[in-house]
Amino acid sequence: MKILLDIKDNKALHLLEVLKGLSYVKTKQLTDSKAQLMSEVREAVEEMKLIREGKKKARDAEEFLNEL
Repeated sequence: MKILLDIKDNKALHLLEVLKGLSYVKTKQLTDSKAQLMSEVREAVEEMKLIREGKKKARDAEEFLNEL
């Protein structure tokens, strides 16, 4: 199982030390840019789910491209 945690900087080091002490837990620190990318992808997936469920209206592709 993979879990992404958002922890305040001043508390993160202590928690990482605790997690590293557990033989069955692997830790990997993300860069800020990777964390932001993951957050944006997660938001996009959630938006697509809402569109498929009919809870949100999809935009026209031409309208989207003109916006860029």
